[in-house]
Amino acid sequence: MMQSILYWLEPWEPSPTVVVATLIAAVLFARGARYARVSFSRHVAFWLGLAAIYVALHTRLDYFFEHEFFMHRLQHLVLHHLGPFLIAVSYPGAALRAGVSMRWRPLWLHPALSTRTARSLVAVLFNPVVAVTLFVGLIYFWLLSRIHFEAMLDYRLYRVMNWSMVIDGLLFWWLVLDPRPSPPARLAPGQRILIVIAVVPPQILLGAYIFFTPHELYPIYSICGRAFTWLSPMRDQQIGGLLLWIPGSMMSVLGGLIALRHWMRLSAARVSHGRGTGGRGTEADFRASPDKP
Repeated sequence: MMQSILYWLEPWEPSPTVVVATLIAAVLFARGARYARVSFSRHVAFWLGLAAIYVALHTRLDYFFEHEFFMHRLQHLVLHHLGPFLIAVSYPGAALRAGVSMRWRPLWLHPALSTRTARSLVAVLFNPVVAVTLFVGLIYFWLLSRIHFEAMLDYRLYRVMNWSMVIDGLLFWWLVLDPRPSPPARLAPGQRILIVIAVVPPQILLGAYIFFTPHELYPIYSICGRAFTWLSPMRDQQIGGLLLWIPGSMMSVLGGLIALRHWMRLSAARVSHGRGTGGRGTEADFRASPDKP
């Protein structure tokens, strides 16, 4: 049993980048969680999200992701939706910051984050129009037949594709699932709901197009050999379309519901605090603790 588990955990194509990035995130969160107040549910969400991303990037399952279209879509469902969603809903920011040594913060963390380049990059990436465009655009871009063909043949482009999905997923879900009011959150609660709703129709349209197309859109899997010979190319393509159409859209709906819950909680806190202070409360007074989303 143990040998079987270890066999599946072996990477199909070893990547030091995945190992280093995962270890850094794990160590920072484990260190910081001792100082920041992190609930059990947030612990579970973070570790499940990090484990899901690692499994989707660096195990023997990668062979199947490279040799079946529907498995590839399952991989990107984890990398772009499920894994980043779980990490974002755990709201690990306070723990990750606390995990950085006090000696290192003034030396490189604070200077790096305070540069004009860093501030400009953050402002662009967390712009709601840019966030929606990137989230949907990357899905469409990597599923263009010619681009997808090249990405599945070139291991360097393949890794760029996968990492782009992880990074964009983290940025998008972090923006949507932020439990704080604005400021300090980048977007107001209502805007978070709007952007997560905005990404649903394009995913449905693309998933439906892939499902209903009567010819093979991604012949690369037939050329390179399929992992499941009993599954026809068209059935493989239809399942892949459904994975984009239904689970991908449902993750966005779930994100919208969580954003709505945060909005209602913040509104109730504002009203309650306003009554308690004779209506003189300020926005800063109603900021929710990052550790109590």
